Amino acid sequence: MQQIESLNDTETQEHYTWVREMEELTPSRIVSELDKFIIGQKKAKKAVAIALRNRWRRQQLSPELREEILPKNIIMIGPTGVGKTEIARRLARLANAPFLKVEASKFTEVGYVGRDVESMIRDLTEIAVSMVKKEHFESVQEQARAHAEERVLDLLLPPPRTGLGLQQPQEQSRYSETREKLRQQLRDGKFNDRYVDIEVREKVMPFGVISNVGLEELEINLKEMLGNIFPERPKRRKVKVPEALEILTKEEADKLIDMEKVKKEAIRRAEQAGIVFIDEIDKVASRGSAHGPDVSREGVQRDLLPIVEGTTVTTKHGPVRTDHILFIAAGAFHMAKPSDLIPELQGRFPIRVELEPLGKEEFKRILTEPDNALIKQYVSLLETEDVQLRFTEDAIEEIATISQEVNEKTENIGARRLHTVLEKLLEDISFEAPEKKGSTITIDREYVREKLSEIVKDEDLSRYIL
Repeated sequence: MQQIESLNDTETQEHYTWVREMEELTPSRIVSELDKFIIGQKKAKKAVAIALRNRWRRQQLSPELREEILPKNIIMIGPTGVGKTEIARRLARLANAPFLKVEASKFTEVGYVGRDVESMIRDLTEIAVSMVKKEHFESVQEQARAHAEERVLDLLLPPPRTGLGLQQPQEQSRYSETREKLRQQLRDGKFNDRYVDIEVREKVMPFGVISNVGLEELEINLKEMLGNIFPERPKRRKVKVPEALEILTKEEADKLIDMEKVKKEAIRRAEQAGIVFIDEIDKVASRGSAHGPDVSREGVQRDLLPIVEGTTVTTKHGPVRTDHILFIAAGAFHMAKPSDLIPELQGRFPIRVELEPLGKEEFKRILTEPDNALIKQYVSLLETEDVQLRFTEDAIEEIATISQEVNEKTENIGARRLHTVLEKLLEDISFEAPEKKGSTITIDREYVREKLSEIVKDEDLSRYIL
């Protein structure tokens, strides 16, 4: 494996750890992992698996050639609710990569009201910083907890002042013995109901909350920029011991974490592993008109182009290069076609994948097969009320049939229809569950028809309810 001269020893080790983890993610394994949560869509899964594997392959090359290998960005074409976003999100989790979903229609051409496209890279960087900070926090958690425990013990048994007899070995031993007894009691939860006074530090900011829509980000940035200028003000709080331990653990962890290192690692992760999912890309596809809305749509595409091609975006954590960020665009393309995008942008999304619409058989599988299957979710939710929920095979088939019928009669929202159908089906049971502790409720085909058939027959009513 090639050496990376631009990184120091620690950073190189962290980088190689990431590369080794990626080595285990072969395309077949990636597809297998995605199959646990997403039904069907083999073509899309194969495309994203290859794109992710190419990231590992790129790391095996010489530094000179590595810089030349650009990600093969993907356009997913398919109606809503067929798994486009879920595929991208699960892919990012597998790779432990920063993931951001944005809607292309939320951006507007520079000069118009709306967010600028560079904000997506700033948001991705924030996500990367949060990820890395959480990892670093977990790595120092044990040490931070130990420091916090000592501070709580100091509150429960303040150390004697010098010159009051503690110099005597007998006194020292007695104090240490008492402190260790208190430590054990603290760990056993004997002080959970006791209150202690702790001191927390807060920044004194010279302005209040900006309530105007669109200015919240400005306020956050101003507070962060001025945070180092204005002093911290100590404030005393009376809290229970468990809460004090949590507050002090976080405070001690913040002291142990090197934020400069976190930022550098986060920027590198955003640059080398980041995934940006641009939804509704079809909404900014122009249809050849030289005036009106199409002008703004084409302007958004032209603003997106340098981000996708590769540029450097200034963030508050430092400059971020976008050359090797993987962009996955998606859209239904009912009214437009991928060829309606400007040629330059089309060229930056060389891989096109069409996702299949979902029908009755897919709905049945979605209800029962994935690790996070909807039926499993509802059964687990009601188990918290000591209510056992049972679905018969014919009930699951009827739910799938009704979901397909409603999608055909109204707007086709894919698998999302299952959520609305199940919520309506189980509405009464969910409401009455606390009064039915210890009971077993069986959902069969007759129950499903009783609850839903009238709504399905009335097309106008189904538009509102399902």
